[in-house]
Amino acid sequence: MAMFTPDSRSSSKYGLQKPTRSGLHRLFAAAIVNDQFRAKLLSEPEAAVTGGYLGQSFALTDHEKKIIKTVQANNLTDFAQKVNQALKGSQTPV
Repeated sequence: MAMFTPDSRSSSKYGLQKPTRSGLHRLFAAAIVNDQFRAKLLSEPEAAVTGGYLGQSFALTDHEKKIIKTVQANNLTDFAQKVNQALKGSQTPV
């Protein structure tokens, strides 16, 4: 039985390991369920990522952290769309 952790990795079609987006999923889940965390993510993204949520840190790549720090949005939907767009634009084919 496979067990998935925040550091889970998936295999590409060539068998190469690539990081999953579980850290981002946890970040956005925290922002959805907690108004204070969401407000901090929108106003101070670096502090929100660094501080984590409920004592747990987010397993994010340096690239994901850089994107999150630079995104400016008024609401979570816009924030998520901008992060997603930046990640899609920076993907390199395997």
